[in-house]
Amino acid sequence: MQAEKLPYPAKQSDMRQQPDTDLAGYRAAGKLQGKVALITGADSGIGRAVAIAYAMEGADVAVLYNHNTSDAEETKRQVEKQGQRCLLLQLDVREREQCRQAVRRTLAELGGLNVLVNNAAYQMSQEKFEDITEEQIRRTFDTNILGYIWMAQAAIPHLQKGDCIINTGSIVGESGIPILVDYSASKAAIHAFTKSLALYLGEKGIRVNCVVPGPVWTPNIPATMPASEIKNFGHEVALKRPGQPEELAPAYVLLASQDGSFMTGSLVHVTGGRL
Repeated sequence: MQAEKLPYPAKQSDMRQQPDTDLAGYRAAGKLQGKVALITGADSGIGRAVAIAYAMEGADVAVLYNHNTSDAEETKRQVEKQGQRCLLLQLDVREREQCRQAVRRTLAELGGLNVLVNNAAYQMSQEKFEDITEEQIRRTFDTNILGYIWMAQAAIPHLQKGDCIINTGSIVGESGIPILVDYSASKAAIHAFTKSLALYLGEKGIRVNCVVPGPVWTPNIPATMPASEIKNFGHEVALKRPGQPEELAPAYVLLASQDGSFMTGSLVHVTGGRL
């Protein structure tokens, strides 16, 4: 892996070892034909791969991102390459009104909303727990759990039976990791949020699930992890390597499509054998 550090927020285009997000070997089957998806944090990494997979399956996609316009524009190019519409939304999920704005613009410009993917995330490693600042803790929770809640609250009034919400959790929300204590706690909150919201929305026929990634090579890794961790990143799992974003995308397709019609409240682990 690329052992050099990159500044936060890192651009996917600046990474020496690029994540695989183009799904070159993916075979689509029209599973999301006519659907509209809103994906947060879709400028790069897992979010970009999901946006491309959804477009390949026939969905129009709204891409919500915060910082990296050039990365977001590449996601848009890849979505449109599949013949689908792509709406770029430079907004901040930490702000409740901006989450409402994202939903309003998606409805107005893409004509509906069927799938909400809460994927935006913030992490910053700290060797000493005592050194985590209040600012970092608030940013982590504001992005990783409050942002998911704000987006869900904005989207739910517009979702119908058969529509869904998909959250991105993390294996560290179950196993923990010493250098990401606040991040791990926020991801555990996402898992509980998923299960509770699934119970709340079940009678309406709206499904809520969570993809639980293991170590995945994204721009967040060289931007937020110590160089010593980057070099051997992902080699603790059974497959002895980190995952690529495109290897996560099929799980999001499953959960958004009719194939996952009896799945709700599920934590779908895609971890390479990290237990």
